[in-house]
Amino acid sequence: MSTTNLLELRGVHTHIGAYHILHGVDLAVPRGQLTMLLGRNGAGKTTTLRTIMGLWNASQGQITFAGKDITALHTPQIAGMNIAYVPENMGIFADLTVKENMLLAARKASHAGQMDPARLEWIFKLFPAVEKFWNHPAGKLSGGQKQMLAVSRAIVEPRELLIVDEPSKGLAPAIINNMIDAFDQLKKSGVTILLVEQNINFAKRLGDAVAVMDNGRVVHAGSMADLAADEALQQSLLGLAL
Repeated sequence: MSTTNLLELRGVHTHIGAYHILHGVDLAVPRGQLTMLLGRNGAGKTTTLRTIMGLWNASQGQITFAGKDITALHTPQIAGMNIAYVPENMGIFADLTVKENMLLAARKASHAGQMDPARLEWIFKLFPAVEKFWNHPAGKLSGGQKQMLAVSRAIVEPRELLIVDEPSKGLAPAIINNMIDAFDQLKKSGVTILLVEQNINFAKRLGDAVAVMDNGRVVHAGSMADLAADEALQQSLLGLAL
């Protein structure tokens, strides 16, 4: 385990029922950086995130976080290690207010008054909509506002690693810019981030490191800037130009 990498996957295989989805994934997430996980639809990106979080079990290989083997741990144990996960469907409780959604994620608080006011203030600056709709039912929020709430909920307590699946999916360009600014500030605050993303502009503006998946394997890993500058490599890996 390298001390420069907060999270490492080595030779990870995942089976879901009869299907062999991950075929020996090797992935390194450097500490303090934002790592982009790119690839075509069906390449295995979401399965990789779910396997890291213990939602699906690795059938082979090893996952280490901060030097500890977490391969066989259950999801609550993994989440308890200061790892937050925002799934693609966001997992918002529609019938609860924004405040109640946030309170559920703040494990050290039993009522709103116990949430860290300085941290909430910081989140409100990142995502003003969360403060604006604090007492509204979360189900009434727009798609972009729900995504902001999902990320806010994940960071309501300090996290060492933030894992987010397609944060810009279906969002308007203005909201995407807001999201890019927020992730940039999160990174500057010292959070290590792993993002699955289809929006290449988003990836190019935020990513430090990049890993590209195809057919359940990582087929390219390196710096995001190098990939963004190499059109031939983009074409061969992703079938598109950045």
